[in-house]
Amino acid sequence: MAGGRGRHERRGEMPLPSEDEGTILCIVQRVVGAGFLEVLCTDGEVYMARIPGKMRRRVWMREGDVVLFLPWGTADKKGEVVYRYLRDEVRKLIDMNLLPEELVEEVAGAE
Repeated sequence: MAGGRGRHERRGEMPLPSEDEGTILCIVQRVVGAGFLEVLCTDGEVYMARIPGKMRRRVWMREGDVVLFLPWGTADKKGEVVYRYLRDEVRKLIDMNLLPEELVEEVAGAE
């Protein structure tokens, strides 16, 4: 591909969850449809996550994927996906103790 990114090539560093930005690590539990996902976050809550337009049809999400999630702060527990992590990035998050390995295995075992 001339000028395009390769299939596995990424741009820059992977973003990490941050309290000042309000982002949380989550795992996709269910693909609801119409650009929405049900995600289980490391805080134990289940949220409804919207896939923003810049990611739709470019970044495909499926059950068991680890995502960076930004809650909107409303009572209905909704927010949007900021980033989807690749497998090697998930391993780095587990090694950095940012993501409990049991949570990843729990969702993977439920499929």
